[in-house]
Amino acid sequence: MGNRVALYGLITGTFISALGSRVSMVAVPWLVLTTTGNPADMGLVIAAQMVPYLASSVLGTPLADRFGVRASAITSDVVSTLTTAVIAATPNVGLPTILAMSAIAGVVRGAGDRSKHVLLRPAVEAAGFDMKRITAVYSGLTNGCTLVGTSAGGLLILWFGAQGAIWVDAGSYGVATVILVLLVRPQLPERPAAEPYLVALRGGARFLLSDRLLLGMLVMTFSANLVNQAHTSIFVPLWVKEVLRSPAALGTVLGAFALGAVIGNLVFTALAPKLPQYVTFTLALAISGAPRLFVLGLSQDVALVLAVTFVCGFAVAAVNPVFGAMLYERVPKELQTRVFGLVAAVSFAGFPVGGMLGGWAVNGWGLTTAILLGGGVYLIATVVPLVRHYRILNKSTERVE
Repeated sequence: MGNRVALYGLITGTFISALGSRVSMVAVPWLVLTTTGNPADMGLVIAAQMVPYLASSVLGTPLADRFGVRASAITSDVVSTLTTAVIAATPNVGLPTILAMSAIAGVVRGAGDRSKHVLLRPAVEAAGFDMKRITAVYSGLTNGCTLVGTSAGGLLILWFGAQGAIWVDAGSYGVATVILVLLVRPQLPERPAAEPYLVALRGGARFLLSDRLLLGMLVMTFSANLVNQAHTSIFVPLWVKEVLRSPAALGTVLGAFALGAVIGNLVFTALAPKLPQYVTFTLALAISGAPRLFVLGLSQDVALVLAVTFVCGFAVAAVNPVFGAMLYERVPKELQTRVFGLVAAVSFAGFPVGGMLGGWAVNGWGLTTAILLGGGVYLIATVVPLVRHYRILNKSTERVE
């Protein structure tokens, strides 16, 4: 049982900090919207956090390897506690303060999050569990955080205001820090001999570019995240403000997606060993995106929007576990921090780009047109690779026959 303490502590700490982050996912955009009234500013805040986050995910990972992934994870949670608390505690907080604190948090969390992912594998191996199932459970708990956190976020904004809700995020990082310090001490492999910084950085990039399957999945994930960020942080809050006129409803729409993801994750966890990985990934990604954008752009029927959003959430449950399991299987242990960092950087690069493009599109063409354009981009980015895969598969079958 002692070998499982690190695993349970890592999962618990991640769950708690993710729960607070989902509250901020609702509260920060609402705070910016009510402070400035400009949708483009919402995208600017997303970019202020995500650009440093992406840079740190790539440029900071060799340093995390050199000084220790556990120390990197703890530092990330400590600094995130402070920056989030500043946003929550500053009276009449303005856009410059939000931008500055978001940028600082992004710098430390990029390498810190990658370090937590690297800590997962030795913790799972020491506990004697199957890696595929743990990645599915890990993803399911994250979806559960989204379900609870976004729904609670809307209510907390209604009761205590946006800054009051953000205090929950600050507290969650503080608790996660304590858990990491006291409980998460997995047996890590010996650190390799220190390489020159640029040599270490190139090693991860060289491996990722050589694996065409992972590279193709990464391009799809980037495209999906680009539209997803615009949808979650720009389109849904504006749609709720125009149609439903209540911050509590914001949590309901986002919570419907998360509820579908939680239930879908339970199903996927049971079926994971029996499903073809790439086809499952591609189909799930295609179903999870475009339908919820099109229904948001074409309908004001709340029940229909919630139903379609729930189905899309059910489908998305398979995406991250499949991609995560394939990364753990295909990437050598000594390269995981750097490769995971590159994967996160490319994948998450869609977030700041999507947030800014979403805000500009709404300002330029209106909310409905922007949503429908996003749905079209998502459809093309996810369906074209699926069609291509089946064409290649059919040609291979014809040759065999």
